[in-house]
Amino acid sequence: MAKQKFYVVWRGHQPGIYTSWDACKEQVENFAGAKYRSFPSMEIAEAAMKAGPEEKSGREYLHHLDDAVKPALNSIAVDAACTGNPGIMEYRGVITDGAVELFKVGPFEDGNNNVGEFLALVHGLAWLQQNKSDFIIYSDSGTAMSWVRTGKARTKMARTKKNAKLFELIARGEKWLALHPKRNEIRKWDTQLWGEIPADFGRK
Repeated sequence: MAKQKFYVVWRGHQPGIYTSWDACKEQVENFAGAKYRSFPSMEIAEAAMKAGPEEKSGREYLHHLDDAVKPALNSIAVDAACTGNPGIMEYRGVITDGAVELFKVGPFEDGNNNVGEFLALVHGLAWLQQNKSDFIIYSDSGTAMSWVRTGKARTKMARTKKNAKLFELIARGEKWLALHPKRNEIRKWDTQLWGEIPADFGRK
């Protein structure tokens, strides 16, 4: 059973908080410059609504959480987005506190979300090492985290002429993991508690 989501519409025909995608869609469809995002609880949605529609809104509520349950803000977060399966895929990494974009890669054809999440995580780890940062890295993909732990992307994605580059990147990522056994700490992003990961592409 799908979990309940709450949709904040900062800019739309009728701004507010909606409890279904259909209701949210009515408010943002055909509205130039619409601003909206989904959240896992009404409490978080209300805090995000109050924070406003700025670029990092929807993450401002992190600062209002009790320190005991906050994510580590001295960290980076990675995520992928894919339209279709297979489909057009891209991934990116951001600074968790403020969502300043560090890298964005893609789009690639004939990709899938798991591969994007894996590549994003490896890219993030390599970025941290290259920049001599001790930040931790967040991912909301248990699959990608397990692939990084084993050093192998166990994808069932079919090879095509269009995704040859993705398979090159997977092989490069696996090689990097083998050569760099000492890596920054990876933690699972708690979507239920904190809302969408800051690197989310906002297409839900």
